[in-house]
Amino acid sequence: MPAAVVVGGGIGGLAAAIALHRIGWRVTVLERALEFGEIGAGLALWPNATRALAALGLAERVRAIAGVETVGGVRDRAGRWLSRTDNADVARRHGWPLLLVHRAELVRVLVAALPADLLRPGSEVRAVRADGDGAVVEYRDTRERADGEGAPVEHRTGRMRGDLVVGADGIGSRVRGQGWPEARAPRYARCTAWRTVTEPLGGRGAEGALFWGRGERFGFAALPGGRFYCFAAARAPEGGEEDAYAGLVRRFGGWPDPVPEMLAAVPEDAVLRHDVYALPPLATYVRGRVALLGDAAHAMDPALGQGAGTALEDAVTLAACLRSDRDVDVALARYDRVRRPRTRAIVRRSARLGAASLMGWGPGAWSRNLAARLVPPGLLLRSMDPVLGWTPPEPAERGADPAPELDGVPGGRPGSDA
Repeated sequence: MPAAVVVGGGIGGLAAAIALHRIGWRVTVLERALEFGEIGAGLALWPNATRALAALGLAERVRAIAGVETVGGVRDRAGRWLSRTDNADVARRHGWPLLLVHRAELVRVLVAALPADLLRPGSEVRAVRADGDGAVVEYRDTRERADGEGAPVEHRTGRMRGDLVVGADGIGSRVRGQGWPEARAPRYARCTAWRTVTEPLGGRGAEGALFWGRGERFGFAALPGGRFYCFAAARAPEGGEEDAYAGLVRRFGGWPDPVPEMLAAVPEDAVLRHDVYALPPLATYVRGRVALLGDAAHAMDPALGQGAGTALEDAVTLAACLRSDRDVDVALARYDRVRRPRTRAIVRRSARLGAASLMGWGPGAWSRNLAARLVPPGLLLRSMDPVLGWTPPEPAERGADPAPELDGVPGGRPGSDA
């Protein structure tokens, strides 16, 4: 039985572990944190992401914990609608509606889909190196105190060999840093983002919106139980130290309804603030028996809401390639050939949409808003077909790509930040 070591226990890493486990690989997931979880707020799952979850046998479980936005779209700084989209149109066109979940709840579903003995929390990877027709991962294992109280104090080192190592350890990937020394460092995208979830707000329904200001944006989307996922971004210097809640209220507290109502329902200690970084394109996602996926391979601006979706696609495609060809090297080359064009196109599209939504120049913001008003919603939705229309690869004959990928991803439609 071939063995894989997955480095990183977030959405992409857990999905990769599930996909590999389903095709008969022996899998171990090394996660630096002491438990498997996700620090975050909400998450948009567009139909392409849900199809990937369906390939993992998890779509209905995720649907059961998700909210469905009824109507969404873009409003200007004064609150006037620029464009509206009925989520039913998304479902009619692509088979699934736009789903909104809490990141932590999605991770719980993914963790539950794996045998517990495959999961190794508290395992910080220190080195990854080639080893013949495989790769070796060296890590430091942190264990809880025997009495269950106080900070963990026991550390020990270990090593693990696999026929494949999957780097799913995020934008600051140690796997990428060691295996791709020539890769350029992530670059600051000149904006800061805030994410949070409100307390339940009765009677608000499930309508969402994204407000475009000048150099700022604020959006919200419905989660189950009357909660709302709020996401915002603004042009700002790198490394700001302002209190996250105070900064969010200072910038957006005077925006049109229902933004003040949303902010009033946010616990002060429940706001996450982070600078946004983009990863310059890599020449390959595979080096020897090491493969990158998700943010480790193609971190992008969150404006299109495709960060988690493309990571889920990566995981499913990687397993499909390995299932279709017993030669691991050939399968990994195919994974790289299939995934890089698509994800690069989505990264570019996300960057264009992010830049437009944070346009700070007055005439440019006016032109952006006018264009949003003039584009028919149906045309806008059709422009998203190359992104949302992704389907999981079918089994391939040896030497053939598992499924055609669309590498031209034109246009743009605002999504919930992911």
